[in-house]
Amino acid sequence: MSDQFNDDNNHDNYDGQDGEKSFSENDHTDTSTTANAGRSDDSEYEDVCFVCRRPESKAGRMFKLPNNICVCDECMHKTMDAVSQFDYQGMLNNPNLQQELDQFSKQNGFPNISFVNLADLQGDGGIPNKQKLKKKKKKEGQEPVLDIRNIPAPHKIKASLDEYVVGQEHAKKVISVAVYNHYKRVATNSMDSIEIEKSNMLMIGPTGCGKTYLVKTLARLLDVPLAIADATSLTEAGYIGDDIESVVSKLLAAADNDVEKAERGIVFIDEIDKIAKKKETHSRDVSGESVQQGMLKLLEGAEVEVPVGANSKNAMVPLATINTRNILFICGGAFPDLEDVIKERLRKSASIGFGSELKDKYDKDKNILSKVTVEDIRKFGMIPEFIGRLPIIYTLEGLTKEMMVKILKEPKNAILKQYQKLLELDEVKLQFTEDALEAIAEKAMERDTGARALRSIIEEFMLDIMYEIPKDDNIGTVTITKEYIEGTGGPIIDIRSNLINETPMEALDYSV
Repeated sequence: MSDQFNDDNNHDNYDGQDGEKSFSENDHTDTSTTANAGRSDDSEYEDVCFVCRRPESKAGRMFKLPNNICVCDECMHKTMDAVSQFDYQGMLNNPNLQQELDQFSKQNGFPNISFVNLADLQGDGGIPNKQKLKKKKKKEGQEPVLDIRNIPAPHKIKASLDEYVVGQEHAKKVISVAVYNHYKRVATNSMDSIEIEKSNMLMIGPTGCGKTYLVKTLARLLDVPLAIADATSLTEAGYIGDDIESVVSKLLAAADNDVEKAERGIVFIDEIDKIAKKKETHSRDVSGESVQQGMLKLLEGAEVEVPVGANSKNAMVPLATINTRNILFICGGAFPDLEDVIKERLRKSASIGFGSELKDKYDKDKNILSKVTVEDIRKFGMIPEFIGRLPIIYTLEGLTKEMMVKILKEPKNAILKQYQKLLELDEVKLQFTEDALEAIAEKAMERDTGARALRSIIEEFMLDIMYEIPKDDNIGTVTITKEYIEGTGGPIIDIRSNLINETPMEALDYSV
């Protein structure tokens, strides 16, 4: 059997009977016609080889098979070389083969034999769009994706963050300037042939202080793709868990598989402190220092191949090449026990005698994390190469009682506003006294889980109110008091007839 191709006509029909290629006038179809069967040239997705999973931009020309199956030129040649080593005696193009097999199986007592229909496996639509890659189209006169004139100034970015995030003035100022400089760098690419380095960030703060919420709000304001990854599931290549490239793969999914859009997005890696070097262990550290070393090339900027629509590379998913040079990486973590490392360093400066500092001077300091240095982070377990690729390091403050009260009522989507909106649907007005808000904040401070404690506390005392109010259509206003929060009284119920009843809910046959 010959595996030569006719380059002049670029259309081949294989005749398995005589082992040679022949051309048929009735079936005169060139490759370009077959390539566009069932789809148009203007498709925004590029084809992926069914064998090697490489996109058309990497593999080159594709051979189109029935049912939207594409095979690259290299894989097609390898297949033909392998097939040419055997003599199938025309079984591939024999239309009566299935009937002969059925007759043969009946005569010899074999079970029914049938070929697999590729159409049944693939379906009418072929490979789903999430398994394809969007083409990079370069249109004439197209406006740049990022324009230096349209990037909001740092004070405007911070003003937008102020509407959603309470406090954290220093953190909002740092992230606003860093993001502004980063997207200026992306938009201009270079200034007077001086290459500007990336401004990756490391934010440190206690749990519930708003690290993830700050990044989510920032990405929504900038309208750029955002991927939030969790470092706890990352492992070294070859082990069970998410590969390091899966971080960029999530960004590609957030950008709707558009490589060009993903290359200017933001990646937020949460719980970054969980990949610190494990101390006093002799086992292989597959989720610690090795993960930090694997992330170095991502943070610095390199071309990496990432799976499309999957967390790990395998033979059934296509691969896309993404350059991480213009991707902004923001790492965040609570870094528990980092306070002890900072206190140990600060206590070494204490001396004996006059002017010496008390040993417990820093024990009650809520903002001890603000005194962190690179040396403290290195002692915690982060390798110097990893810290060096995160030049901007800043801390977030622990929440105080006053900040808790502001979080309850001031942001655009404050927790109290959410419940007020829910009760508005039942035509009931919900109010809170100032004493009640302070009581909620005090309970949240006791739990020491940050702003997340506010939601759980409000869920507890709002349960009975949300359950009982739909029973009575006469209720017009419900006022939450400090006594109700502390469990010594009930809310104030205002009936629609403007008759204010200050009796607890128990007297109104409502169970609390």
